[in-house]
Amino acid sequence: MNKTLVMAFAAALLAGGLNAQAQTTAAPATTASAAVKLGYTNIDYILGQTPEAKDIQNQLTIQRTQSENELKRMQKELEDKYGAYQKGAEQMSEVIRKDRETELQGLQTRIQEFGRTAEQSLQTKYGQLVNPVVQKIQKAIDAVAKENAYTYVFNLDAGANTTPILLVAPEENNITELVLRKMGIDPSKIAAPAANKPATTGTGSAAAPAATPKKNK
Repeated sequence: MNKTLVMAFAAALLAGGLNAQAQTTAAPATTASAAVKLGYTNIDYILGQTPEAKDIQNQLTIQRTQSENELKRMQKELEDKYGAYQKGAEQMSEVIRKDRETELQGLQTRIQEFGRTAEQSLQTKYGQLVNPVVQKIQKAIDAVAKENAYTYVFNLDAGANTTPILLVAPEENNITELVLRKMGIDPSKIAAPAANKPATTGTGSAAAPAATPKKNK
């Protein structure tokens, strides 16, 4: 959930609370509206526990490695050609020298473009692999929310290098284990993450689990 949506939701809750208060003051005899029940989980963490996580990580690693190797090859080609140009530049005619310079500039442009294209391709691949799994997670969250009467469910992790959406999150509102069980994953068999391992989101590490959220009692 992005920052704009979070702010809009908070504003809606505030407006709803003020309206409810005004209605209560004006007409104390009216029936109070149903209580809002809030839950939270960590989609990144759940993603890391799915059976698909390892395969997603492997596929992304393979593609990234291939791109990095090709980029290194192109950079080595540029270095070799530039070295040859420097050694023979004084003996080259003006026509040949300009031709070599144009070749070097073109190769440098190709390297820069390849780097951008490779990163975009990796992001696209990430989306293709992860989106179906995220849809399964969302379906499980929807089912848990409906079965347990949660009005809203927040994603605890706002993303890498960002402030968490929920600064205070009561343990009894954590639905992570319920969602895992709904997906057929036994929370008790999940190994604890290594100490001080940072949480990850987005394309940096598609399937690596985020820091383990607090569990339901």
